[in-house]
Amino acid sequence: MSRITVLGGTGYAGQHIAAEATARGHHVIAVARQAPKEPLDGVSYVTGDVTRPEFLEDLLAKTDVVILALSARGDMRGRVVEVAAELIPSAARHNVRLGVLGGAGSLKVSEDGPRLIDTDAFPAEWKPESIEMIQVLEDLEAAEDTLQWFYISPAASFGVNHPGERTGGYRTTGDVLMYDDAGRSELSGADLAIAVLDEVEQHRHRNQRFAVGY
Repeated sequence: MSRITVLGGTGYAGQHIAAEATARGHHVIAVARQAPKEPLDGVSYVTGDVTRPEFLEDLLAKTDVVILALSARGDMRGRVVEVAAELIPSAARHNVRLGVLGGAGSLKVSEDGPRLIDTDAFPAEWKPESIEMIQVLEDLEAAEDTLQWFYISPAASFGVNHPGERTGGYRTTGDVLMYDDAGRSELSGADLAIAVLDEVEQHRHRNQRFAVGY
């Protein structure tokens, strides 16, 4: 089993990832600025400031896989890309696999279509977060090949306002937004976590971004 560290481990996506990883028997450390009011059984919690390089360095020395599940909003706007910039070389030094949960904005709406962020349907207030996570993806793609990484973009309707249910299934594509037969682009937090842990365990997308949906 792997030692998995989840940055943002008490957030919407992070807590689902931590729960799925623990259920599969992995040793999980969830990192956040504050301890959760309702901690998950089997998860170890560490509080600290992930923007401090020495804090990140200490975490990476004790893990096999680190998942960046931070949201680039609020007082973390502009800071997630900074955290990633520290993580990328540090993960390579420690031979730690780095997984990043991005957004749907950078996905194309069809094979020949524009990116979702470039369409009129994309809310203007979401653009700064999406642009920041696009920069993180570009930094990963430019990293030395010694770094092992993957980057997951969920469906357009993903998050605390679209919780959905655990179905146990999902589909993946490359850079194109995924829709179901009814034209919806959705994914629950629980099924996103399944996709993340499947990737951690199976290594299907080495140094690639991929999209997940139904």
